[in-house]
Amino acid sequence: MSPENFHRWSQHITETSNALDLESGVFTWNDPRRIALSLKHSADSSTRRKAEPFASAMSMLNFYINRAGRHLSATQREVLEKAKDELRTLYGKTRHGD
Repeated sequence: MSPENFHRWSQHITETSNALDLESGVFTWNDPRRIALSLKHSADSSTRRKAEPFASAMSMLNFYINRAGRHLSATQREVLEKAKDELRTLYGKTRHGD
């Protein structure tokens, strides 16, 4: 899939997903805490999600990371991975195995 086609497909999924209504550009921000807070707000206020708020927020974050794949810079991947930890903290969760 070309980067342009990937961007259109990924944008379509994030805009039309039944999980969350996301702030524009949330996954491009450089502040992991800000990303996590935005995802938490979206998950907590969504009336369309099918899972619990934490699961919905983490699923959307993982979805984006997985779909971006090699098109995601190492720096942005690191920010998004840190956002996962921030999201866990906000919801009082721990990593599996911790």
